Amino acid sequence: RYINEACAGLVFSGAIERSAVGRGPEVPCSEAYRVTAASRGKELRLTLTPLGPGEPLHLVFRFGMSGSFRLCPAAELPRHAHLRFLTGESPPRALCFVDPRRFGSWRLGDAWQPDRGPCVLTEYQAFRENVLKNLEDKAFDKPICEALLNQKFFNGIGNYLRAEILYRLKIPPFEKARTVLEALKDQEQERRKKNSSLTLSKKLKLMRENPDLLELCHTVPMEVVAAEKNLLDPDDSTNYAAFKSWLQCYLVPGMSCLQDHNGRTVWFQGEPGPLAPK
Repeated sequence: RYINEACAGLVFSGAIERSAVGRGPEVPCSEAYRVTAASRGKELRLTLTPLGPGEPLHLVFRFGMSGSFRLCPAAELPRHAHLRFLTGESPPRALCFVDPRRFGSWRLGDAWQPDRGPCVLTEYQAFRENVLKNLEDKAFDKPICEALLNQKFFNGIGNYLRAEILYRLKIPPFEKARTVLEALKDQEQERRKKNSSLTLSKKLKLMRENPDLLELCHTVPMEVVAAEKNLLDPDDSTNYAAFKSWLQCYLVPGMSCLQDHNGRTVWFQGEPGPLAPK
């Protein structure tokens, strides 16, 4: 969203600059092109569309832990700007892929990674079906907090989101994933029987009042994306304070935390659950 808003109407041209330590290939330059973006789960696709003849060029980015985009004057590049698209203005501006930790990367082509499941935001129904029809997968032998980071099934959920989702439902983070989700499957069947005669608006009202874990995997990140104040605007100095006040569990004083079996810290309240690391 930031890229599409910031780059609307801008024309880019010339060499696309890559830093010596950027984790991605060189990108061919074009005389004049426009930049647009789309996302799916934790991936972002940049499309460079030439103003003249020729096919669009696509790049797919993974952000790692600290990747972001920023549009700024080309003479005032931020540190760690590993890929830079220059506008044709005078003086030029640069759309930069900024990544201090260098965990992020990019590749040429328009294909999303094949091992990532449907997006929790834009493909909710397909995401839900993909989880519930694959509960025999060994991924669900693990604690629910670890399963929630598996992008094959929960494409888009990360560390702060898993904490917020589990906290709202009072689910212990180290409960077995299959136990949590099979119960959900049973509840869904019961709900369908009870709700078969209800109108669509009443069904939606019930879902809002009693959301299950998979519904929260969609609605909790949507709260951030759809916030009145753009929590993700890199030019807004108060964005972190606003985001922090939205958090109910992650990094919140008084909450407990443990490292999961992958070394990632999970925040929670109450008992951790039967599969907690010793």
